Amino acid sequence: MINETVNQENRKVAVSVDNVSKVYKLYDRNRDRMREALGLTRKKLHKEHFALRDVNVKIYQGETVGIIGTNGSGKSTILKIITGVLNPTFGEVRVNGRISALLELGAGFNMEYSGMENIYLNGTMMGFSKEEIEKRIPDILEFADIGDFVHQPCKTYSSGMFVRLAFAVAINIDPEILIVDEALSVGDVFFQSKCYHKFEEFKKAGKTILFVSHDLSSVAKYCDRVVLLDKGVKLGEGSPKAMIDDYKRVLVGQYEMNSQKADAALAPGENPELLEYGTGQAKITEYFIEDDHGKNTTAVIKGTEFSIHMKVEFMVDLPAPIFAFSFKNIKGTEITGTNTMFEKSYLKPVKKGQVLEIVFTQDMSLQGGDYLLSLGLTGYEGDQFQVYHRLYDVLNITVISEKNTVGFYDMGSKIEVINVNNSSEDE
Repeated sequence: MINETVNQENRKVAVSVDNVSKVYKLYDRNRDRMREALGLTRKKLHKEHFALRDVNVKIYQGETVGIIGTNGSGKSTILKIITGVLNPTFGEVRVNGRISALLELGAGFNMEYSGMENIYLNGTMMGFSKEEIEKRIPDILEFADIGDFVHQPCKTYSSGMFVRLAFAVAINIDPEILIVDEALSVGDVFFQSKCYHKFEEFKKAGKTILFVSHDLSSVAKYCDRVVLLDKGVKLGEGSPKAMIDDYKRVLVGQYEMNSQKADAALAPGENPELLEYGTGQAKITEYFIEDDHGKNTTAVIKGTEFSIHMKVEFMVDLPAPIFAFSFKNIKGTEITGTNTMFEKSYLKPVKKGQVLEIVFTQDMSLQGGDYLLSLGLTGYEGDQFQVYHRLYDVLNITVISEKNTVGFYDMGSKIEVINVNNSSEDE
């Protein structure tokens, strides 16, 4: 293991991925593989597939770093290289610290062994003595909470039971670096909550977490930094919000588009660096918020009615455009939103040159604080999903509240206290 120090910041590097590529040889026929391996031909019979291409990432101790991307982007490949399951074709990976990895269901477990036997097996593989493993067993069993099934063969477990045990082992062997790859998606909501609470404990303890997930809300909430991969190439790294916005552009094939907004005078609360993209077949030309008195505003009082307005111009005929809005908190977690398809409203064709104003009216139930409003104009042409125009984080909306409750929004509870034994408080 190598200790590395970051210039100026004096933070140690936990994982360093330097110019890493992973290349697989693809053959049309199995016999071509054999012929090439035995040197029976001078002709190249394979095609090269780069699962990763010249990827560079540094992860510092104490960070929680997310890796996001579409299927086939190289997320699992880079984790397997970091943990030593795969070797890179080119480049170098250096790790400073004890790694515990939960890469996929079943990795590192013998399905014929009981859960208890697998605890000892995994602990031994990590270099612990029998006595050290036994000290950790009570914490593992408490976290896994699978009861007497721990003494049964793992092949009899449900997927939920299995991941509970696997995750309990991974986090209770005192790792310095925890690597998790989508494993939590099979656990129930209560177990997932317990795991994310453990993430918080790890962060406070200065542990390093490398986290791959398609759950963008969890990525935004728990990660300090995010790396975006696509087809084996690192497109960028930065704040969760920025990378998630870029990922959404990748999903609709518009990452390369210029998202610069035309110079214009900005209204109060408007974002000068909003993310904007689309096919250009229709355009959101105007947007604003009205309060319950019909006045334009970017501050809404909790508990009052307000409306979101957007004006749309159509450059071509479209079969059935979908109009949408969503609210995110300042960390980038999507809190709420809807669209005209969900609401079963105005699913009609439109003509070139037509201009529509769409008004969403609702009560403000969000807790007091600052939120970011995004607007969308999409649709389906046959089976093909199209993004005509999207504006992310166009307005900063401030919710003014005299009373906040727990969580993102207020359920509007009404409280009644009933004296069931009819006794007087004065007695």
